[in-house]
Amino acid sequence: MITMENRIERVFREKKNNILSVYFTAGFPELNSTNVVIDELRKAGADMIEIGIPFSDPLADGPVIQHSSEVALKNGMSLKLLFEQLKKQSTFIPPAGQAGNQQPAILLMGYLNPILQFGVENFCKEAKECGIDGVIIPDLPLQEYLHEYKPIFDKYGILNIFLITPQTSDERIRLIDSHSKGFIYMVSSSSTTGIKAGINTTQEGYFRRIKKLKLKTPLMIGFGISDRNSFAKACEFANGAIIGSGFIKALEKGTDLKTGISNFIKSIK
Repeated sequence: MITMENRIERVFREKKNNILSVYFTAGFPELNSTNVVIDELRKAGADMIEIGIPFSDPLADGPVIQHSSEVALKNGMSLKLLFEQLKKQSTFIPPAGQAGNQQPAILLMGYLNPILQFGVENFCKEAKECGIDGVIIPDLPLQEYLHEYKPIFDKYGILNIFLITPQTSDERIRLIDSHSKGFIYMVSSSSTTGIKAGINTTQEGYFRRIKKLKLKTPLMIGFGISDRNSFAKACEFANGAIIGSGFIKALEKGTDLKTGISNFIKSIK
């Protein structure tokens, strides 16, 4: 079993607040864009990078991320190819616990079906070899993870990040907190990603409710975070925030990819 400190845990230990995590879809905008995007996000100062595994039926994703997933699949992206690509950039994303502690934490975000088809142990083994620190699988139920997959994830030192929503009861949130490592993904609203920009008073009430629970696990707010203002507001209630659709829109603009990524991160931080 892997016992070295995971880079996700290191990020929260060292920085604690205003943590920026950026999501993008592997294979978008071009099939071979993945490593370029990762490297530029690293250079620009992203604290965590979430690499989306494209899937044909992304239930939690809004139109922007759905479109990026469709483009990536048409480009020929697959989980097997993603791992092959990631292994080529291992020089600047060393495996967690080894040299290069200032590197951002790297996560994969995707749906359970492609992972099951790939094989859960094979998935975790490949992820570890690529320097992946954690995974976010929105449709993996907590009990199924605990009973069937947790020993495999633990064996390879891959943290499984759980999500909560405004509809999640305090009791269930405390249960999730008791089984969480790294952080809890606090979905800002009941809608899919990218539907609403900014944070309203209803969402603030939800954030305050969660804050009062005084959970042991750090919190990252996602969905609807797209610019400096919404990022700063989210950071008032959590350790940081996740930007996805806003970043993907920036990748779509057709400007120089490296410059566009750098400018986007500067506009947030």
